[in-house]
Amino acid sequence: MHTSTTSTAALEPWSIEQLQQATQGYWLNDKKPAGQIKRILTDSRDAEAGDAFLALKGERFDAHDFIAQVAAQGCDIAIVSRPVDADICQLVVEDTRLALGLLGAYRRQQNPQLKVIALTGSSGKTTTKEMLGSILSRLAPTLVTRGNLNNDLGVPVMLLELRPEHQYAVMELGASHQGEIDYTSKMVQPHVAGIINIGTAHLGEFGGRDGICRAKSEIYAHISETSIIPAADDFAETIRAAVKTEKNLSFGAGGEVYASNVVLDAQSSSFTLNTAQGSKKVQLPFAGEHNVENATAAAAFALAIGINLDDIVAGLEQAVGAKGRLNFIPHKDYLFIDDTYNANPGSMRAAAEVLAQQQGIRVMVTGDIGELGSSAAIEHYKLGRDLVSVKGINFVVAVGEFAPAAQEGARSTQYGKKMQAFLNQEQALPFLIRLIETHQPQPMSFLFKGSRFTHMETLMAALMEKL
Repeated sequence: MHTSTTSTAALEPWSIEQLQQATQGYWLNDKKPAGQIKRILTDSRDAEAGDAFLALKGERFDAHDFIAQVAAQGCDIAIVSRPVDADICQLVVEDTRLALGLLGAYRRQQNPQLKVIALTGSSGKTTTKEMLGSILSRLAPTLVTRGNLNNDLGVPVMLLELRPEHQYAVMELGASHQGEIDYTSKMVQPHVAGIINIGTAHLGEFGGRDGICRAKSEIYAHISETSIIPAADDFAETIRAAVKTEKNLSFGAGGEVYASNVVLDAQSSSFTLNTAQGSKKVQLPFAGEHNVENATAAAAFALAIGINLDDIVAGLEQAVGAKGRLNFIPHKDYLFIDDTYNANPGSMRAAAEVLAQQQGIRVMVTGDIGELGSSAAIEHYKLGRDLVSVKGINFVVAVGEFAPAAQEGARSTQYGKKMQAFLNQEQALPFLIRLIETHQPQPMSFLFKGSRFTHMETLMAALMEKL
């Protein structure tokens, strides 16, 4: 299990008693280490003296196989679901995956000073989380979910980093199956939480948007103060029905926190943020209407935990996007937009609108979208049809197994010639190079986007190298 969980800050140590109490495990042969444990980790490569290594078991790996190795590295404890023949103190638990959750929940309960925000949604989670991190970390030490540590393993790993000086935590919760958000939100115990939107990410897992809505709505069962609701979402009424708190706050068109006077520039936007505290102008360093929506969501979450409007505006104006989320990279005479972090049908369409605002010949390079199940071909067909129809986009280059489905969609419109389909990056690269040669010396803007597994950043880097 190689998600790096290492943090640079010194973590709160654990006593031997706390470890046993939290996991409800027992010490093998009653053999316990002396002294405190400085951290708990799941990546065997980082384990050293003073650590407890928690051995996770997945479908394709079993970290119990690495216990002899971590013992040789000086690691003091292995948390295991079955005893292993290795010279190391072993805390035996029923299920290491659940034990990780119990440890995260224990650490959360030990920090009653903390104000916790939890958020979920089909798209925009990461950007909204970064915006909230920017608002809150100006005011006090804040723990913010890193990278994609937002599932039943990632959430407790983040909670293990809580320290007494943290005043705020912003936890992103993802769902790839029913019950996952119920599990993680119960662990996180948020004061304020809610859904940003219900899109088409993970359609395959949930059998449709109704199923996605049910899975995401599990977040509303564990909120102690205020529920946040996306007023303009197709599923707003269903979401409202899931709310259990007396207090709620809605954002977006028709909501209590909303944007007006929106101006979309090529690489930024401005709008008036309207709230019960009053209205203020915001200069947002993010492009695209969807990011204005993300900013109003962030404002609603922040207002709900008592942050004042001036601090919210200052935080939004200083926010920085996550890597691979609409990052603008000028290179030679060209603009590259790196939006390769991930993709779903909604975010793909939003990215196309941002590209349409840029200069010169505009080229969108798309990879496959994963986790769409049996609707993958039709979703790519609809996407191909819609992307070539965006006014201002000159070329769409689709790469991957479903590129032909996207091309069929493109050909169902009068703009079919805008789309080229390739089964892999090796085939697409020569075409992109020719495209640049054909259009010299005109300025060109490229946007690269696809699901994580497609590694569209590799194709972007290869093209930049050829210039």
